[in-house]
Amino acid sequence: MLILRLGMLVILVAGITLAIAYREQLDTGTLTIWIQNSGSVAPLTFMSIYALGTVFFLPGSVLTLTGGALFGPIWGTLYNLTGATLGATLAFLIARYLASDQVERKAGGGLRKLKEGVESEGWRFVAVVRLVPLFPFNLSNYAFGLTRIRLAHYIIASYLCMLPGAVAYTWLGYAGREAIAGGEDIIQKALFALALLAIVAFVPRLTGRLRSKKNHD
Repeated sequence: MLILRLGMLVILVAGITLAIAYREQLDTGTLTIWIQNSGSVAPLTFMSIYALGTVFFLPGSVLTLTGGALFGPIWGTLYNLTGATLGATLAFLIARYLASDQVERKAGGGLRKLKEGVESEGWRFVAVVRLVPLFPFNLSNYAFGLTRIRLAHYIIASYLCMLPGAVAYTWLGYAGREAIAGGEDIIQKALFALALLAIVAFVPRLTGRLRSKKNHD
C-alpha cells in the first residue's frame, strides 16, 4: 500500500508539474486539433483529457470552451459536465485513499473551513461550493476527499450543481466558434451566451442570500 501511495504521489506531482510548465501551450486551438484527430472516439478522448486536466490542475474554462466549440451546446454540455465530474471524482478518491497527508498540507487553513462546512451541512455544502466559488475548483476536489462525505453524495451534488456553469461556458465556446465560422444568427447566439453568463454570475449572490436568510431563521 505504501509503494502504491508513493507511486501515485510521484505521478500526481509529475503531472501537475508538467501541466504548469506547459500551461500556456494548452489553449483551445491545440486541444481542438488533438481531439479532432482522434476521429470517432473524439468524445471519449475529450472527456478523458478533461478528467485528467482536472486532476492535474489544468484550467477548466479552457476545456469547457473547447467542448462547446467542438460538440455544440447540448452534447458539449454533457461531455464537459461528465469530464469535469470524472476528474473531480478521481481527485476525491486520490485524496481519500492515496495522498491524504500531502493534500492536507497543500490545502492549508482553508481545509478546516471546508471540513466544518461538510460536517454541518453534508452534500448541501458541496452544492454551495459548486455554485459559489468559495474554493478553487481543482483544489476543492482533493479537499473534499479528506472529509467524511459519502462518495455518492459528492458525485451527485457536484454533477447537478456544476450544470449552470457548464451550460453557460459551453454555449460561450459554441457561440465563439459560430462567430469565427460566420454562422447564422451570430448576434442572437452571442447575446444568449452573455445572458447565461449573467445568470451564472448572479447565482452566488442568490445562494448567499438564501443561506443568510436560513441562518437568521
